[in-house]
Amino acid sequence: MSSIKISDAQELRAHFEELIHLTDEEFASILSYFTVKKLKKHQFLIQTGDHVHHSYWVKKGLLKATFIDEKEKEHIIQFAMENWWITDYQAYFTQTQAIVNVDCLEDSELYCLSYENREKLCSELQKVEYFFRKKANSGFVALQKRMLSFLSNNIKERYEILLSQYPDLFQRVSKTIIASYLGVSRESLSRLNSRL
Repeated sequence: MSSIKISDAQELRAHFEELIHLTDEEFASILSYFTVKKLKKHQFLIQTGDHVHHSYWVKKGLLKATFIDEKEKEHIIQFAMENWWITDYQAYFTQTQAIVNVDCLEDSELYCLSYENREKLCSELQKVEYFFRKKANSGFVALQKRMLSFLSNNIKERYEILLSQYPDLFQRVSKTIIASYLGVSRESLSRLNSRL
């Protein structure tokens, strides 16, 4: 992992400035806490059992977080594309071993923020703490909506919600991966596609 030039990080600045205003000095300070990591398609960022020291902001690429159950079935928990964050949140915030895998569906460039540096940033700049709190709140809402969708919507409704929220995703991943995220078989998704 290496440091990041300010000229290469304008998308990250814009991401922060969706919620907070930053001076050039403040952004330079924030950026100094990040490092960059590049991975190829199919490479793992995190594997079950790893110690998770970083949270990752996606500058370029697409990743998925998965959980493997006792029957060796893979369940997709989250996708992360440009301008999204990803990690094993339980392991990151408790500084324990990963229980999920995170791997690259495309070549990816990630900005890495260690737990220690995140805590320092939040203590040094109140507006950064506000930023991460608002991002966490949005994440909780999205997770609850997804859980309720699984409980109350049929496959067609879940498919249409995903398509309306993330149309680009359907161009970037296979139908098998979409089916796994929706919790259905590839065959069920094919039947649904033929009816739509």
